[in-house]
Amino acid sequence: MTGAPATDAQLHGHKRPDRRLLNAVLIVGVLDALLLLVLLYVAFVDRSDAAVSVLGPIHGVGYLLLLGLTARGAVDDQWGWWFPGLVLITGGPIGSFVGEFVLRPRLRD
Repeated sequence: MTGAPATDAQLHGHKRPDRRLLNAVLIVGVLDALLLLVLLYVAFVDRSDAAVSVLGPIHGVGYLLLLGLTARGAVDDQWGWWFPGLVLITGGPIGSFVGEFVLRPRLRD
């Protein structure tokens, strides 16, 4: 025991999040959210089955990418498993935005 005060990361048992990984989560989340809006428009307003059959799988890839990025951060102990769980439950972009909002203040410089 060194007598030094415990850091926030030591208290919570995680390293501080890596800026590049969290930025990647944010970028993929924004792109996937925009794609989801377009997908919802063509599905419910335009009713274009052809566009849905193209955009749906692309959104699915974005969703899986978000899950992979957030799971990587959890495996690397940069944040807890709550982040990929939140992305899983919310369907992607919303969970990534909430997690990013929570973690952004804890970034290492």
